[in-house]
Amino acid sequence: MHRIGAVVVAAVIAVFGILGFADGLDFFSTEGERVLGLSSNGLLSTISVVTAAVLIAAALRGPRIASTVMIVVGVLFLVSALANLAVLRTDLNFLAFRFANVVFSVVAGLVLLLLGAYGRVSGNLPPDSPYAHPTDDADDTDDADDGVPTTPAEVAAERAMRAAEVAVVQHTATPDQQRRVAAMAQARGRAERRRVWKSFDGGEPHAGK
Repeated sequence: MHRIGAVVVAAVIAVFGILGFADGLDFFSTEGERVLGLSSNGLLSTISVVTAAVLIAAALRGPRIASTVMIVVGVLFLVSALANLAVLRTDLNFLAFRFANVVFSVVAGLVLLLLGAYGRVSGNLPPDSPYAHPTDDADDTDDADDGVPTTPAEVAAERAMRAAEVAVVQHTATPDQQRRVAAMAQARGRAERRRVWKSFDGGEPHAGK
């Protein structure tokens, strides 16, 4: 989507700029001449061709770069629309803008922003999205996979752990239960807590021992 969108928008802008060159427009004319229903001069034609080249280059580099470039260029289009609207019919209208150019800049800017942000700034991104956070997802998956007890010994350890935690809350825990619960508080994840608990039985090194 990002690469195709960048190429399509670049093609429209490139045609506009190339036709301006073909008509031999005055480079710094503030009046401009009609090209595809818009006003243009040599400077605007040059900027259009350069912008199109940047979008195409970004599309060739990859979807992530294309997305970023489209967002940046989209913002620049919107800023250009506002800036040139302020200088219409003045000697500072160096890009020979008319109101139709302002409308086109706003539309093109919004299209670039929407295409560039597509699938990137929304929530609940799919796992295959290049903008998802695979590290966080992988951690959650690991916790889910090894967190559930799979053997009778692990099931028994889980029961003993819950009983000890309840006893600590009720201030009826034995010194051994208190030590185990305190050590488990430093562990991350269900499986790690279970390993800490069982380490007291096997004499293995554990946190706080």
